[in-house]
Amino acid sequence: MSFLNSMRTPFAAALLALATIAAAPTTALAQASAPEATAPAAAGSDASATPAPAAVDTSAAPIAPAAVGKETIENPYGLGALWRDGGWIAKFNLVIMLIMSMGSWYIIFTKYWEQRKMFQSANGVGDGFWTAGSIKAGTNTLDEGSAFRYIAESGLKSSEHHEGTLVEQIDRHTWISMSVARAVENIQSRLSDGLAFLATVGSTAPFVGLFGTVWGIYGALTQIGIAGQASIDKVAGPVGEALIMTAIGLAVAVPAVMGYNWLVRRNKSVMEKVRAFSGDLHNVLLAGKR
Repeated sequence: MSFLNSMRTPFAAALLALATIAAAPTTALAQASAPEATAPAAAGSDASATPAPAAVDTSAAPIAPAAVGKETIENPYGLGALWRDGGWIAKFNLVIMLIMSMGSWYIIFTKYWEQRKMFQSANGVGDGFWTAGSIKAGTNTLDEGSAFRYIAESGLKSSEHHEGTLVEQIDRHTWISMSVARAVENIQSRLSDGLAFLATVGSTAPFVGLFGTVWGIYGALTQIGIAGQASIDKVAGPVGEALIMTAIGLAVAVPAVMGYNWLVRRNKSVMEKVRAFSGDLHNVLLAGKR
């Protein structure tokens, strides 16, 4: 019996070990399948708990980029600031130089147009006047109001109304010469109108601008004395005003001087043609063929 018990014990232990070994794969398989079974459930629960992302509408218009504003910085020392912040003396200087400039350009353009018309009339004298049968017929071919017609009419009138008047005591030759010469002088005086203004502007505009310069520097020194320090913000405005005045004075004077010299040279060319015509007309009048 003891022998059987002793044999049963190792046998039972062996059976228990075999049973344990046989049950181990099943337990491991069950433990391995348990997470797999719970994973879909957990995934399902997470999927049901987290909301699906909203669909993006790609057909919507693209968002325009924000416009970048360009910052403009106003010049505190420019011409606008000079007129806005300058004193009445500075404004008076500007007004005077503006009037000078406008008058100069007006005279330059009007005198050029007048000289151009006289050159055209001079070119037409040879085509119509000297080919006419008489001075009166030739005078009618000249342009109305032109300088050459004025000379021809003056010479013709002096030749026709000499006898029976107070000027009869003057010989006919001298009277015709005086009348034609007087007409030429009137034309020359008419051509010279406005040139004195150009000469005045050309000689005085720099000094008017210089006066504004001196006044601006005086203002700068005054502000330095009041502030007690020569900082750039105290002197930049008045000094800039002074420089602007100088530049404007030169800008007014230079066109006036150049325009004056140019118009004087053109007047000389025109008067050469006028004097040549008057000399020929004087000789024809003295010949007696009217």
